[in-house]
Amino acid sequence: MLTSPYAHAWIKSVDCSEAETIPGVVAILTHENCPDSVYTTAGQGYPEPSPYDQRMFPRKVRHVGDRVAAVLAETQGIAEEALRHIKVEYEVLEPVLSIAQAKIAGIKSGAPVIHGGEVSYVAGSAPEGTETEGDGRDDPIIYQFPIHADPHRNLAASAADGIGDMDKGFAAADKVIERTYKTDRVQCTPLEPHVVFATIEAGRLVMRASTQVPWHVRRIVAKAIGISENRVRVIKERVGGGFGSKQDIVVEDVAGYLAWTTGRPVYFRYTRKEEFIASRTRHPMEITVRLGARKDGTLTAILMKLDADTGPYGQHCLTVPMNAISKSLPLLLCDNARFEVKSYYTNLSPAGAYQGYGAPKGSFALQTALAEMADALGIDQLAMIEKNRVRSGATIEILKSLGEGRAGNAVTLGTCGLGEMIQRGREAFGWDKPKPQSTDPDWAIGRGAVIIQQGSGLPGLDAANAEVRLLSDGTLLMLSGGADLGTGLDTVTAKTAAEIMGLDVSDVTVISGDTDITPFDKGAYASSGTYFSGSAALRAAEDLRQKVLEVSQAILGEPVSDLRIAYHGMVTGKRGSISLAELGHRSVQGEGHGELSGYGSFKTDHAAFPYGAHFVQVAVNRRSGEVTVQRYHAYQDCGTPINPALAKGQIYGAVLKSIGHSLYEEMIFDDKGRCLNPNFLDYKIPTIAEVPEDFHVELMPVADEVGPFGAKSVSEISVNGAAPAIAIAIHDAVGVWMREWPFTPARILEALGVLH
Repeated sequence: MLTSPYAHAWIKSVDCSEAETIPGVVAILTHENCPDSVYTTAGQGYPEPSPYDQRMFPRKVRHVGDRVAAVLAETQGIAEEALRHIKVEYEVLEPVLSIAQAKIAGIKSGAPVIHGGEVSYVAGSAPEGTETEGDGRDDPIIYQFPIHADPHRNLAASAADGIGDMDKGFAAADKVIERTYKTDRVQCTPLEPHVVFATIEAGRLVMRASTQVPWHVRRIVAKAIGISENRVRVIKERVGGGFGSKQDIVVEDVAGYLAWTTGRPVYFRYTRKEEFIASRTRHPMEITVRLGARKDGTLTAILMKLDADTGPYGQHCLTVPMNAISKSLPLLLCDNARFEVKSYYTNLSPAGAYQGYGAPKGSFALQTALAEMADALGIDQLAMIEKNRVRSGATIEILKSLGEGRAGNAVTLGTCGLGEMIQRGREAFGWDKPKPQSTDPDWAIGRGAVIIQQGSGLPGLDAANAEVRLLSDGTLLMLSGGADLGTGLDTVTAKTAAEIMGLDVSDVTVISGDTDITPFDKGAYASSGTYFSGSAALRAAEDLRQKVLEVSQAILGEPVSDLRIAYHGMVTGKRGSISLAELGHRSVQGEGHGELSGYGSFKTDHAAFPYGAHFVQVAVNRRSGEVTVQRYHAYQDCGTPINPALAKGQIYGAVLKSIGHSLYEEMIFDDKGRCLNPNFLDYKIPTIAEVPEDFHVELMPVADEVGPFGAKSVSEISVNGAAPAIAIAIHDAVGVWMREWPFTPARILEALGVLH
């Protein structure tokens, strides 16, 4: 891939004539010969809430690393040689490198605009007063969803709503504070980069991809190429890490088009530098929180104003910022609450999905602001949390306003285990005991605690399906649409089927994420794997069990009500029994009942919220600004943990990633929009060396009414805790509030007044 050296520029001309003469060059693709269709690369349910603002190769490049040309060649060396012979002439434009600069387009005439194309809306989705005319030479933008946007002012999406009376709420407060919190751009850093192998087999495009969303890949690639979905097969191979970045279609569209048009097998793998500059990052956000509270700590009003940087394209531009609100604001019960969300285009690396999907930023802002209010009122931080937290039986009215563009619903909780988690942490962490004191005068020790939440898939939107077949020897073949990206989902679905059918896990083989073989599943995102894909597997196994009992009834001469499945794979009644192996053998011998298969489909309007309470102790060096995480305790509810070891592994990993974001991970750009640290030498990620000496994870199950065996999600929630907890602990240690992550030594020393 030839990529743009400029953050913002028109491509005036591309001359590929010399490159095309090089032996071994098969094809060269640019904006002049690629398909004209516009689409979004976000793997989301249809109709997508992300704008269609991308073309396979744009006429205008919008970030350093944007696509200019792709060379398909016999070898990598030939392709790289051909790139050096492509001549490109650019008209360089002024870049937009921050949210503040993006806003200027709405104030100052002639300020740089990133998307100047004509804007169109499907019926019923156009917000009132939105401009539709644009620069005729730019690619158009199509909205499929009611997003309040104005791309001609660099506004990609917006939303605002609330409950109660904000003026009344703040008037009733004894104390009002307003704070602004900032988070910077961080990379998803999967160890396996984006990679795809595309072939043509029997006249069809077959794509073997490292993806979280095989069905979305099929749909979006088919649209981008201009062929029907039945001509495309996507096989999700074993994924070497995704963390949200592989929820997007990043390499599959170009590889698929080149394979389809040339008939040649195409292998495309990002370099590490390409992962940084052209893959997906976490959305930077600036969140202003205004809180009103009475003297006893009771909140009277909460206002959250959020500005997000979505980068040059709008994949996830509405849903990520909205999730920052919907996974933080409902944690606190307050009659007067409002949010205002705006997402802006910039010319920095593309932002998208990342583990937590916006929630870590909302949690950082609101939980830290709550601690700042407790400090202002002279109230114990945990007491402040306990005074205002959500609890069992509470009705969360604000969720009516948090439907990500659609109308939401107020939710009345069943059992909420936060009280038990807070109390367990208070005791086990020693919250009420005196802090340890450092023997070195340069070091100070502090502690912090937060409560966190996440969801379990998207109720009312997501769907999952599964099929389980009884084989001739009594073992099972599970066909799951779910996409295991290293989270252990295949193990969860296997355990589910084995439990229902009285077998060992080794008796179940899982095939997952193949759009030709397995039934539809929306994919691995929104913490939906166990809850949605696991529920579909459970229902498929239950359907198979019922069919097995009905067939056994005729063989054993006993009613279904007298039959049950016992370990190991036996159908037993009051007078006799038959093995699953015998039933499976009869099914292939023409005994009349045919192959026994169970089918399961799962969709729900029920919202299952996992909760957690996280406690941290840090040491801060007043002279160097260094921060060391000494202790970290996570008390976590994931409902019934189907695989406790895997569940704990998810929590350990999420906490470590969030420690990295909090203390040192940060993509650094120069004034031209170029990333200065696009590699693992200069961009640091957590390693085993960052594991706290006292790292304690404890599962505190609160069974869900709908989830499989009472399970909820666990894969994302724990990434929400470290940033606010560490910020609070730093204040407890040295008395300064850190309101921008990462909390680097320089920023800490600046807050202490050591650096100016």
